Amino acid sequence: MTDAISLTEIKAAWNQILDTVESSNRIAWMAYFDARLVSLEGSELTLDFSDPAKLAGSHDFTKGRNPAHRTELESAITAILGIAVTVIEK
Repeated sequence: MTDAISLTEIKAAWNQILDTVESSNRIAWMAYFDARLVSLEGSELTLDFSDPAKLAGSHDFTKGRNPAHRTELESAITAILGIAVTVIEK
């Protein structure tokens, strides 16, 4: 079902998706508000958190993110766009 929607359409709805996440869990919102949407392949939405302009050196916080927050994000995407995706964090 995700092939009916593009990455561009997800990007266009991203603020609304994040608003939905924030309304139920502000910590989950904080975990994803800085994510960059990289690709949508099949039902896998890849997010990237690296931003060399913000922090020098390695700053991999993947282990620090709660898997329940990813579930909240995936649920918000389904609620807003009507598609089921699996979020992949880079």
